[in-house]
Amino acid sequence: MDKPVILITGALTGIGRAAAVAFAKKGAKVVVAGRRDEAGKALVEELRSFGSEAEFINADVREEDDVRALVDGTVARFGRLDVAVNNAGTEGQVSPITDQSAETYAATFDTNVLGVILSMKHEVRVMQGQGSGSIINISSTYGHEGAAGASVYVGSKHAVEGITKSVALEVAKSGIRVNGVAPGPTDTGMLTRFAGTPENKAGLVAEVPLGRLGLSEELANAIVFIASDEASFITGHILNVDGGHTAN
Repeated sequence: MDKPVILITGALTGIGRAAAVAFAKKGAKVVVAGRRDEAGKALVEELRSFGSEAEFINADVREEDDVRALVDGTVARFGRLDVAVNNAGTEGQVSPITDQSAETYAATFDTNVLGVILSMKHEVRVMQGQGSGSIINISSTYGHEGAAGASVYVGSKHAVEGITKSVALEVAKSGIRVNGVAPGPTDTGMLTRFAGTPENKAGLVAEVPLGRLGLSEELANAIVFIASDEASFITGHILNVDGGHTAN
């Protein structure tokens, strides 16, 4: 397909934004979703400057009505949905388990896990009707490792990886591929908040064999690849983009 239709949640900053730009530069039709209208409209103008047909839809992935409207709005605008990048996420409260609560758990899992479940529910609904589609869920190296002081966030990303593999098996015969991309330490605002201090951030860098943070653009390139027909025999896979971190 010459101009695939791409939907990206959490698209206004960081990796999601970089992915939107990368797809737009390749001529795709891009729908970006988030909760800030002004930022969304500004991003759409930038994507259109690359020649892409682009739209912004305000949506909160924690709310099923919003997710349903987002997916249906994408199809209403462009006629189909070829690629969905479920990127919306939060680091939540990074602190010891003794400081966590039902509220901090919900604040993290509602976005990182429920948001992915609701998004895939409606993306799969549309893609099954088409007989094709590619879904990419954004995980983390913490989706298959532990991290002291970040148990709730780590748990949410472990859940994302398990859900990704399970849905990949459910829909494999429907022509839909489902994969995950797991960033290592990447130079985004979320990483800065997650680290908390410059010293902690330097410690994260020190754990990367390539000796630096990843760039959002590097993650975007991996997302574009695994979404594409060049990755047509890949499903149920978690692609680590982490500078060798998980090889330690």
